Amino acid sequence: MIKIFLGILASFLFSACATPTVQPKPTPESTPVVKTGYASVNGIKMYYEVHGSSSGVPLVLLNGGGSTIEVPYSKVLPIFAKHRTVIALEEQGHGRTSDRKEPFRAETSADDVSALLKYLNVTQADVMGFSNGAGVAMEMAIRHPEQVRKLVFMSYFTKKSGAQPWFFEFMKKADFAGMPQPLKDAFLKVNPDEAALKNMCLKDIERMQHFKEIPDKDVKAIHASTLIIIGDKDVVKPEHAVDLNHMIKNSRLIILPGAHGEFLGEALTAKPASHAPEYTAGLIEEFLNL
Repeated sequence: MIKIFLGILASFLFSACATPTVQPKPTPESTPVVKTGYASVNGIKMYYEVHGSSSGVPLVLLNGGGSTIEVPYSKVLPIFAKHRTVIALEEQGHGRTSDRKEPFRAETSADDVSALLKYLNVTQADVMGFSNGAGVAMEMAIRHPEQVRKLVFMSYFTKKSGAQPWFFEFMKKADFAGMPQPLKDAFLKVNPDEAALKNMCLKDIERMQHFKEIPDKDVKAIHASTLIIIGDKDVVKPEHAVDLNHMIKNSRLIILPGAHGEFLGEALTAKPASHAPEYTAGLIEEFLNL
């Protein structure tokens, strides 16, 4: 039980998602990458990939803390890319994206994403984030509403009271030693700089230790159609997700079985041979296509 508890904590803090065995299922390598590159935005070089080649509104995927593109979205990205253009990126100081002196904050990362979309000549997109990435996605909808058609907000909270009671107590003691080795390996696979890995981890911890709540008035002002998704055993309280559903006028709520990120195939909570990622992708696609 203790191992499960710590695993859920680690998966939230570093928001690292990996791949359960789903059969049959394309791998990330089987999905053609149309374009990769780096965009100079707000003092950093942001790594991005463009998958798929469909016309229409693209889907932007925002990674959570401690993860690369491949880690949270390795199962669902190939599904989305069959039907639409997918823009995947890595946040400040994560994976292949460079860092700057400023701490990790949802607001500045949202401004970075906004600048990237302008760089790519994308006028409007659907924006999807998991865990810390969901906080960035929501800030996109608040700070740059003209760029967000639909918002997918997964496994995150807008206030401390929205998290399970033990979460922020645990965060007071979090350190680099507590980052699971598979998550370190995922970072080093795309960026062999061990100092950058530790820097990312410590700045992700600092972000949560100095968590900034999103005011209810800002949440209520969101006009983008929004899909809220959490697990029934998530770090997020179900009642908080319900509150968000009530506050955002044009929103829908889905509570799926499982722990934090299990519905996406999260590395520390995924079940072998689970079809949850493809079911989740289907529900998201249905929402995007409405």
